[in-house]
Amino acid sequence: MDKNTLIGLGLIGTLLVTFTFLNRPKELTDAIDNKGKTEISASTDSKKDDSKSAVAENNANSNKTVSSEIKTANTGVKTAQTGETIRFETDKIIYDFSTKGGVLSAVYLKEYQTYNNFAKKKEKLVPLRLFGEGDNVNELSFPLNGQKFKTGNKLFSVVDSSSNRIVFELKPSDKQSIQFVYTLKEGVYDMDFEVKMKGFEGAVSAENVMLNWKTNLRKTERLLSAERMVSTVCFKNKGKDHDYLSETSDDDENMEAPVEWVAFKQSYFSTIMKPAGGFGQAGSKLKVRTYKEGDPEYSSHIKKYIAVMNLDLSNTGDASAKINWFFGPNDFDVLKSYNAGYEDNINFGWGIFRWMNVYAIQPLFNLLESTGLAVGIVILLLTAIIKLLLMPIQWKMYVSSAKMRILKPEVDELNAKFPNKEDAMKKQVEMMSLYKTSGASPLAGCVPMLIQMPILLAIFRFFPAVFELRQKSFLWAEDLSSYDSIYDFGFYIPMYGDHISLFTLLMAITTLVYTWLNSGNMQQPTQPGMPNMKVIMYIFPFMMIFFFNNYSAGLSYYYFISTLSSIIIMVAIKQFFVDEEKLKEKMAAKKEAAVAKGPKAKSKFQERLEQMQKAQVEAQKNKKK
Repeated sequence: MDKNTLIGLGLIGTLLVTFTFLNRPKELTDAIDNKGKTEISASTDSKKDDSKSAVAENNANSNKTVSSEIKTANTGVKTAQTGETIRFETDKIIYDFSTKGGVLSAVYLKEYQTYNNFAKKKEKLVPLRLFGEGDNVNELSFPLNGQKFKTGNKLFSVVDSSSNRIVFELKPSDKQSIQFVYTLKEGVYDMDFEVKMKGFEGAVSAENVMLNWKTNLRKTERLLSAERMVSTVCFKNKGKDHDYLSETSDDDENMEAPVEWVAFKQSYFSTIMKPAGGFGQAGSKLKVRTYKEGDPEYSSHIKKYIAVMNLDLSNTGDASAKINWFFGPNDFDVLKSYNAGYEDNINFGWGIFRWMNVYAIQPLFNLLESTGLAVGIVILLLTAIIKLLLMPIQWKMYVSSAKMRILKPEVDELNAKFPNKEDAMKKQVEMMSLYKTSGASPLAGCVPMLIQMPILLAIFRFFPAVFELRQKSFLWAEDLSSYDSIYDFGFYIPMYGDHISLFTLLMAITTLVYTWLNSGNMQQPTQPGMPNMKVIMYIFPFMMIFFFNNYSAGLSYYYFISTLSSIIIMVAIKQFFVDEEKLKEKMAAKKEAAVAKGPKAKSKFQERLEQMQKAQVEAQKNKKK
């Protein structure tokens, strides 16, 4: 590997380090695992979060499943403050509804569980609480009689229900009514939500009817700071591409076009609203708010999601808005099955990196996983296939490196022959001539490396985002979607964390070995002020220990296997496939043949170099005068 290749690799490494640093999960010194968990069987046992300010848990002990009739005696006590909680279940989701505001007050996903419950290794799965009592509001808001009217603090009555449907009604007056109709479905992660308004003609303008949707999603994964780094509000404007608010800070945006759907997204789950006709533009806005230290929800919730959306009603005399409401995993295939672009919410990167993940890596990963193999073995096979596909590129890189290594003595002679800055152009011309006659090229090693970079960065986005790694164990890693730990310190080390990730250490060690094997090609800087690439390349593996310690174990495992494979392939090529002595003889023969033919016509590039050299010499002469 020649100097230019290493410089290119160093620059690429610097970009990767910067990219990694900007996207690394922020460790919080008080990011203690939230001990509050919800145990659900026939009813829900409530426990308090183990944080400085205890968060009120869902008071669901009185919740009962509703069949064909609503029986007040079985569903809790109706009060002006809390209303009545009513529970429904499908094969995939548990829904809690409240007569206060007619809202959906809680959602539990029956096929999944939080990391805290997963780590307990209980035989019975505890359904994951996406949000609980007090976390969600879906209310209407509009001006009425000179005041802002909101349904969220009003008591609704249940006027109709069946095993999969419930209708809440609010009557502001004898002639006016608002209905919220919820229709549940089996086998899917969505339900239908319909808003009906009657008798408001002349009193309320249709363009002023807004749906206030606010949700505080709860912690579900191991590292809360990591969840916050990828959680935000996503949306799709009609006729435009997918868009989203900031993932790292408070943000808001006024809609500049009608909206097809709005998603409240966190690491591995989302809740999405998609109206049949879309949301209107007028007055619609989205917000995301982060929790601050000292907030009661700081250790138990991810973020505050807010959507104020125009229902785009045609009238208020007798109108309705039909909305499909999704609650489920950020599983690529599940989201894609809705044919609405929901899968764009998964952060697979942008541009070419996303294309590679969506059209190459994800399908290949799914194919391998469909065999029933453990996810760790799937990653191993995926790595092997990628390395085999890249074998010609690595071959090209090694041959180029070998050629530059053979030419190193002659390159050193040229550096000694032209030690001064004013001779830089002459040295460059001689270098170009040497490379041309010997058949070597300093760019031959850089170009293959650049070809591999899209795959490297695509993988960097793929493994932390792919749902299939969630709560899948391999070797000592109990959850490949989070960091692996072989030792917990019990205290926090700034910039590192409170644990030791073995996959990260193995990745750093193999990177160090790979660097050492190529260190013979590194040239020391010949000009003052130039960075020592050898030092930089040796520092990089140690920096990786800090940057990747809190990242997905699946990602570190992949990089470890990939680098180890590169070392094995490089050694195999050197020992069995490329004879450097024969290569040296071929280069010498080519050089002799080029000399025998005589000097060739100068290329335009060489002519420009010589002109620049002459201009530089003249400038130096004038300067001395």
